[in-house]
Amino acid sequence: MSGRTRRLAGIDCGTNSLRLLIADVADGALRDVHREMRIVRLGQGVDATGEFADAAIERTRVALTDYAELLRKHGVERVRMVATSAARDVANRDVFFAMTAEVLGAVIPGSVAEVITGAEEAKLSFRGAVGELDSAEAPFVVVDLGGGSTEIVLGKSGADVVASYSADIGCVRLTERCLHSDPPTADEVAAARFVVREKLDAALQVVPVEEARTWVGLAGTMTTLSALAHEMPAYDSAAIHLSRVPGDRLMAVCEGLIGMTRAERAALGPMHEGRVDVIGGGAIVVEELARELRARAGIDELVVSEHDILDGIVLSLCG
Repeated sequence: MSGRTRRLAGIDCGTNSLRLLIADVADGALRDVHREMRIVRLGQGVDATGEFADAAIERTRVALTDYAELLRKHGVERVRMVATSAARDVANRDVFFAMTAEVLGAVIPGSVAEVITGAEEAKLSFRGAVGELDSAEAPFVVVDLGGGSTEIVLGKSGADVVASYSADIGCVRLTERCLHSDPPTADEVAAARFVVREKLDAALQVVPVEEARTWVGLAGTMTTLSALAHEMPAYDSAAIHLSRVPGDRLMAVCEGLIGMTRAERAALGPMHEGRVDVIGGGAIVVEELARELRARAGIDELVVSEHDILDGIVLSLCG
């Protein structure tokens, strides 16, 4: 007998974006009701100051208030909001959590954001990413490239995770640390590559990516790279989902983005305005990952999924 349909929601609060998924769930399958993303840059300046900026918390509050109204409008039964890299070690995170409790609790009593570990983030991302992929392509290495951290997960299917690592680097953190010029100088790019390689060396000592057969990329840097690689005039979520990018094409797009000015990136059709200043940093991370996966596992193609930690968050409410 099939289970009843439940209307559930997940909110993913990352370093760069705040994302919402409202879905109807029955028998472990999701049907989207509403999916939305806002760039709030919660982690702006965190790498340097160790605190959330007041303006960043306010941007997040405004977006979350809109999301709360959508929860009310769509009759959501339960919501789970998770905060990832930016919220793990800031000194003033209590201010952030008080804000989320006030906004979400007004709609669904008791709701509040929770900080999850890198390992939990990796597990949720993997579960959300591989649900529609052919198990014959397993093992999968899933890479969730965020603003403050990058999760690298090796697994087979469903929630079957073999190993994971949360590298303390992402497109916002790398840009703020290394890429200050417009366009970045050769020395800045070299410094950024050094940071990324150091972080990846540590990650790949833990995650045996040489066992992987398929590379799956998640989050805004990856999806935008696919849109650009396929020369889409505008961002098309349906066309991007499960799209494939050959390695040489991926590297060419990344190299182009790294060398562009912000104005040149902003003129690209699929580019979200909130990614213009940080996607060069994300492209450096992707390039270095692509080189490692080609050398270690012979993988020369990126599969891009629009389903990720958000889907995993909603599924986690079902047990």
